Amino acid sequence: MRRVRFRTDRTQRTDLTRLVSARGLDRLRIDIGARGLMVGLARQAMKTEPVARFSISLPPALLEQLDEMTGEKGCENRSQAIADMIRAQLVEHRQKFGTAEIAGTITLVYDHHKQHVQAALTDIQHDHHEVIVSTLHVHLDHDNCLEVLVVRGQAEIIKKIADELTAAKGVKHGKLTVTTTGKDLPG
Repeated sequence: MRRVRFRTDRTQRTDLTRLVSARGLDRLRIDIGARGLMVGLARQAMKTEPVARFSISLPPALLEQLDEMTGEKGCENRSQAIADMIRAQLVEHRQKFGTAEIAGTITLVYDHHKQHVQAALTDIQHDHHEVIVSTLHVHLDHDNCLEVLVVRGQAEIIKKIADELTAAKGVKHGKLTVTTTGKDLPG
C-alpha cells in the first residue's frame, strides 16, 4: 500500500491511498491544470531493455507535423514515432554497404508477349537461386505480368540482381524495395 499526500490548495490537504502494487501500478500522476485536478494511475512499463533519453530542438511547425504524423501512424508517443524513423533511416543507410545482409523484394512488370523476356528473367533467377527465397507471378491483364521476388543476402548482390532483372528487354518497370533482416536493429 502506498500513501500519497498532496495539497489542492494552501488550506486543504487530501490523502490518496491506492493499492499500487496489487494492481501492477508504479506511480500516481497528478496534474493541476485549467480543468482542475486530475489524478491518474500509471501502469508499470513492460520494458525489455533500457532506453536512452536525449533532447531534440525543432521549429514549432515541424513539431506540429510530427505530432500529426504520430497520431496518423498510430504511434503511442513521439518517442515511438522517432524510433521508427531512425530504424527506417538505418535500414536505408546500411543497404549502401556491400557486405550488409538485407532482405527485400524485387518487383517487376513486363509484357509477356515480348520475345524471350520470360526466359531471360528465369535464367537470371536461376543464376541467383541462393538469394531468391520465393517468387510470385500474377497475370495483371492479357499482356502484362507482375512478378515479385523475395530476396535475402548481401546488399551488393541483391542490387546487382535487381539491376539485371529491371534492365532485361521487355521489363516495363522494376523496383527493389529493401528492408532489414531484423538482426541488427534493436526493438
